[in-house]
Amino acid sequence: MSSTFIFLIVLVLAVLGFFGTKQRALASGGGDRRTLHSLPNYYGINAALAAAVPALVVLAAWLVVQPIVVDRVIGAELPAATAEDRGARSLVLADVRRVADGLDLAVSQGVMSDGEASNLSADSNDIRERLGAVGVALGSDVDARTLRLAQDYRDYARLGAILKTIVVIAVAVIGLSIAYRMTDKDFRARNYVERAVMLLLIASASVAVLTTVGIILSLIFNTLAFFDSFPTADFFFGTRWEPSFSGRGGASDLGFLPLIWGTLFISFIALTVAVPIGLFAAIYLSEYASNTVRSIAKPMLEVLAGIPTIVYGLFALLTVGPLLLDVFGNDGILGVNWMSGGTAAMTAGLVMGIMLIPFVSSLSDDIINAVPQTMRDGSLGLGATHSETVKQVILPAALPGIVGAILLAASRAIGETMIVVLGAGAAASLSLNPFEAMTTVTAKIVAQLTGDGEFNSPETLVAFALGITLFVITLGLNVAALYIVRKYREQYE
Repeated sequence: MSSTFIFLIVLVLAVLGFFGTKQRALASGGGDRRTLHSLPNYYGINAALAAAVPALVVLAAWLVVQPIVVDRVIGAELPAATAEDRGARSLVLADVRRVADGLDLAVSQGVMSDGEASNLSADSNDIRERLGAVGVALGSDVDARTLRLAQDYRDYARLGAILKTIVVIAVAVIGLSIAYRMTDKDFRARNYVERAVMLLLIASASVAVLTTVGIILSLIFNTLAFFDSFPTADFFFGTRWEPSFSGRGGASDLGFLPLIWGTLFISFIALTVAVPIGLFAAIYLSEYASNTVRSIAKPMLEVLAGIPTIVYGLFALLTVGPLLLDVFGNDGILGVNWMSGGTAAMTAGLVMGIMLIPFVSSLSDDIINAVPQTMRDGSLGLGATHSETVKQVILPAALPGIVGAILLAASRAIGETMIVVLGAGAAASLSLNPFEAMTTVTAKIVAQLTGDGEFNSPETLVAFALGITLFVITLGLNVAALYIVRKYREQYE
């Protein structure tokens, strides 16, 4: 039975439990709602939660654990040499799963019967044709061992599906039965429901926390593995970035400084563009624009936030880069030789700044509108002009929120990848010239994890070291900005 069908059965049991226990509670009180401890709906919700929540938790856990268990059981049947080699073991298990899925698909589409799939021999000449008929492409001939393991995989998977159906439905029925038996007019259903809802809220809130912890731990473990094979000082203080994937790990130069310099330099250019334009746009829209102009201009400005970053990258590569080259190139309008190619830090910074304008303007506009009207009225009542009120009252009062908007834009700039890849180039450079090609930490993380390199080499594991270092830097910026926000917020509360 499929997981979707099991899910629907559990929902049906929950619905039946809701109405059944609700009627049982009313019946126990002689049909008078006033004799019940809780409202009738609480009794029904308690039964629905008792039937659905434990069963769905078991179902979710089963879906995660079963593939792992089946892989381990099948892996135990592999030869010792294959089982000890992680790469070979992974390839064999992938072939086994692909053949097993092909057999299931062939059975479901009537290409072969279930008995034929279970008893099929690798000597059968039509095995490739039969699996190919249902869209399963095989890279090589299926040998007897792979076919036998695939058939065992199907058997274990079917056994697991049967047990899953029995266990999940049994848990739902047991939970519903307990809730039904506990239901009477004196049962404190409201307390149970509120406690269950609180636990669900805690679990939902824990997802973000546990996800963050998992990300950090994965970064830390892989970063420690990187520093076991590469000198720490050479990484943090190295000025050259020249990784080698030729298998000569010691010949690689993996200096972090050129990458963080490119990241901060391009982000600075982007913020130089986005912050003034976005802030001025927010001031105009919130303080000077009419309702008609605001209703048109603000949605049009926010459209920029919905454009995919790959489109911005293509815009930088095909439009902005050649335009800057026409102006600042050797044969350009100015006749200078500042720019030798269309990919440069200035190209990526300008386009990234355009992308960040709605982040700054929209948030700053909301913050400025949140400043109490009494502060405006008081300033104007003392004789200040509108512009003086904006400069000396509204902006200082909105400063904490504006700092938060700028911080969000900075974090977005630091984490941007596609615009940098297409607009800034791939050269790791320590230069103050904005018209030279540069790259960032995020671009190199993508580059190091793309390709056929071994996952245990320093050239690949360095991506995790780059990631956690960038995470620490961004965290430091957040802490500093939070300090500033709290300091100024105390002055206006």
